[in-house]
Order: sequence, then structure tokens, then C-alpha cells
Amino acid sequence: MRSDTFQLLIEYFVCYRDEFSSNFAPQVGMEFNSTHEAWLFWVNYGGQKCFEVRKRYSNKRKSDGKIRSCRFICANEGHRLKDKRDHLIKSPRAETRTDCEVRMGLVLDREKGNYKVTEVILEHNHTLQLPQTSHLLVSQRKISELQGFEIETADDAGIGPKAAHELASIQVGGSAHLSYTLQDHKNYLRAKRQREMAYGQAGSMLMYFQEKIAENPSFQYALQMDREEQIANIFWVDAKMLTDYAYFGDVVSFDTTFGTNRESRPFGIFVGFNQFRETVIFGAVLMYDETFESFKWLFETFLKAHNGKQPKTIYTDQDVAMRKAVKEVFLESWHGLCTFHIMQNAVKHLAERDDEESDTPPKRKNEDNKEEPSILVDFSAYMYEYEDEETFQEAFNTMRTKASKQTWLDSIYKEQETAKKGDIEGAITDDVIADF
Repeated sequence: MRSDTFQLLIEYFVCYRDEFSSNFAPQVGMEFNSTHEAWLFWVNYGGQKCFEVRKRYSNKRKSDGKIRSCRFICANEGHRLKDKRDHLIKSPRAETRTDCEVRMGLVLDREKGNYKVTEVILEHNHTLQLPQTSHLLVSQRKISELQGFEIETADDAGIGPKAAHELASIQVGGSAHLSYTLQDHKNYLRAKRQREMAYGQAGSMLMYFQEKIAENPSFQYALQMDREEQIANIFWVDAKMLTDYAYFGDVVSFDTTFGTNRESRPFGIFVGFNQFRETVIFGAVLMYDETFESFKWLFETFLKAHNGKQPKTIYTDQDVAMRKAVKEVFLESWHGLCTFHIMQNAVKHLAERDDEESDTPPKRKNEDNKEEPSILVDFSAYMYEYEDEETFQEAFNTMRTKASKQTWLDSIYKEQETAKKGDIEGAITDDVIADF
């Protein structure tokens, strides 16, 4: 009999076990393809006759580990062993074993390669479980795929295990008719989370981090957890990052627009330049969100990893939450705005709107009937070409008249004014000030 066919037979037997005759009771001479099939049969027989079951022993061959013989018994077999600590137990559990001799023994048939029942005893010496509650025996309790789906759905919706179990009990007419207990419910969720931790992205990353630490103890990582004890932000540095920061960490740029994963989590990196103007990385982070709390935790963790050494200058984009966190953490650093991000924002905010219906707006012309440069070209020139403040101010006023919306242009102008006053927060740093 094939294994899958036997499995179907067992499931059919479970559904209609009350209709089966005693011919399906264990008998000497019965054959099974494996000890697992025999165990399934014994479990279902125990459910039919309302008694708990367990495995007594199994003998294996030393050569290949294949089971030579095994015995399945009633859970009431034998007696509980005495423990030297029994006198310390205030409320000992009741004795449940009665030296019941009910069992089924199997031996490997070397010619056929299957297992044959060689011993059967079916007479109990104790009271059996009531048929109405036999499904609550430990060996009979199980959670079907549909029930598992309902448990996971309730958990995802924020419904606690106790409330979800009570709801499932009501749906089947009471807890006595439910095939699993509240503890089974909790165990199912615990096992599910353990599987997700073992095979999910976070679990794989943590396993990778442990391997890197084993290779080089200088590797470091830190986790920020949310209120539900789930991983929110992950920061890491390796030995090379630590060494590079020690030599080239005077100027740091932090950028979260490098890329995202398929869950749209921002991936941020701390970067700088070495003596050959090659990019070096000082740290990396996978973030859950871009809030002030996340940035503050990240910057503090970054400094701890690098023994508290603060950079002389740190560049970021114009994010408000990031700027606030920089002000609180990098107390000894000059905060500058990255010119790349400024130019990217200029593309968004300073596009000409002379002809909003057209993808290619007409060029402006001056009095000599020559095409005027785009406002983006003007802005780039003002960023990098003007050093004299009076010339810059005159050119800026001219550019301001070209902008259809002046809000962003005025805000970036205020950044330049802040830098002139020497205020660290929001300053665009020395080289950008000179460009302005």
C-alpha cells in the first residue's frame, strides 16, 4: 500500500471512525510501509477508543539508523518515576498512570522492507475518556489549514489569542466542540512567528550578521524595535567602515535616496571620500520610516559604533525630521545641505510654466530677440559661479522674477542667509556659501 494512499485512508478513518467495525482494530500480522504510518494508525485508534497514546521505544540499526522494532502504548502505561525533589513540591500533580498494558509492537520485515505487527494487547485497566470530549486528548488535538488561516487573520487584525479562541468556540457551538485549546492557539502563533523569523528577510539578515561577526569580531550591528517588539531599523558597520571613518570621517554625507527594497524601506548610507577622492562607506542602515525618532536613534547609534567621534561636517538633504535629529545629536558638527539634493529639488520646483499644456514650453526671448537661458540653467549658475555677494543678489532678484512659484526659491534663499549668520542648523556649508 502506497504511503499517500494510506494517508488518505487514515483521514477517511478519522472522519467516519464511529462507523468502522472492530476489523480496524490493531491485529497481529498487519503490515505498514513505515513506522510513521503505524503511528498514525495507533493515534487514530486511540481517538476511536477514547484513550491517550504515546511511543514507548524504538530500536535502530547502528549501520544505517533504520528502525528495527518499536512499540506504541497507552499513555497510562507504567508508573511515574520518583523524584528526589518530590518533598519540595507543595502541590504535586495527580498520578495518572495505572500500569496499563495496552500496546502494539512492530518489527522490521527484512525481506519486504516494511513493518509487521507482532504484538497486540487491547484491554485497559482504567476508565477511558468520554466520546464527547475525546477530541481534546493531546494526541487528537489538531489545527486544520482553515482554522490556521482564521487564527492568522485574527492575529493580523490585532485580535488577541483569548478573544480569537472564544470566537472560534462560539462558531462551533462551544469550546467542547473545538478541536484545539487556547494553549494550542498560542503555540500555533508562536510557531508561526518562529518560522517567519527563521525564513524571513529580517531573520536572514540577522543570520548573515552573525556569520560576519564570526569572521571578524569588529563587525557591529544594532536593532531598533517598535512597541510590538518587531524590528524597525537595522544599522551595521564592518571593520573596513570603522577604519575608513577613523581616517576620513571629518566630512560625512548621509543619504536615504540611494535605494529601497520591495517593501519600500529606505536604505541609507553614510559616505565620504578618501585621499584619492574615492567613495568610502562609514555605515549602512535599513529603515522602517523617516521620522525624527528613527533618525535620532540612527545618528546616536552611528556615533557609538565610531567611539563617539563626531564629523566636522555632515551633509544631508532638506528633510525636516533629519535636520532636527542632526541638531540634537551632532553637536560638534557643521550641518550642510547637499548641493545634489538642492539641484534635484530645483528641477521639481523651478520648472517653467509658461505653457502648462505643453511638454516643451517656449523659450523666453530678451530685447535682442535671443533666447534667454532656462531658469534651471540660471539657478545652476548661481549655485556654482557667483562669488561676489552683490552680483549674486542682483542675479538672484532677476531669477526670482522668472519663477512662477517663489515659495521654494525664497526658502532656499533663507538657507543661504542662515549660513551667512553662522547658524549650524540648516547651513549649506562653506563651499555652498561661496557659490552663493
